[in-house]
Amino acid sequence: MKRAIIAILLCIAGVQLSHAQAKLPNSTNTTVTKEEQELLDLSKAKWQWMANKSVDTLNGLFDEKCVFVHMGGSWGKSQELNTIKGGGIWYKKAVVYGASVNIFGTTAILLNDIDLLAVVGGNEVTHAFMVTEVYIKENGKWKMGSLTFSTLLRPVKMNNNNPQH
Repeated sequence: MKRAIIAILLCIAGVQLSHAQAKLPNSTNTTVTKEEQELLDLSKAKWQWMANKSVDTLNGLFDEKCVFVHMGGSWGKSQELNTIKGGGIWYKKAVVYGASVNIFGTTAILLNDIDLLAVVGGNEVTHAFMVTEVYIKENGKWKMGSLTFSTLLRPVKMNNNNPQH
C-alpha cells in the first residue's frame, strides 16, 4: 500500500514538473533576440498567409522536403499547398496564447500554444494545439522544415482578450 501511495505521489510530482517545463514564456518575461523576434514574426505571418490561402508566399516559405503532421496523418509540401489552395483545410484563424523559440545554429524550433479555427472537409472546427515548427536557415533565409500539430487537452477559448499574436 505504501509503495502504491509513493508511486502515485511521484507520478503527480512528475506531471507537475513536466507541466511547469511545458509552459511557454510570455514575451514580457523574457528578452527576445532580434533573430528570435524575426522567427516569431515569420510564424505569425505564416498563420495569416494560411488564412488568406497565399499559396505562392507559402511555397517560398516551405522547404522542398517540408513535412506536415496533422491529426489525420502526415504529408509533404505539395500536398499541403494543394490542400490549402483547394480548401481541404482552410486555416481561418489562429489565436496564439504563447510562443517560444530555441535556435541551435541554423535550426530553430518554435512551440506555439494555439486555438485554431479551421474549415476541414467543409466543417468548421476549433481545436487547441501545441504546434511545433522547425525552421532551417538556408542562404540567410529561414525555411520551414516541419509543422506538427499536437492536440492539447484543455477547453478551447477562441477570443482576442490575451493572444500574443
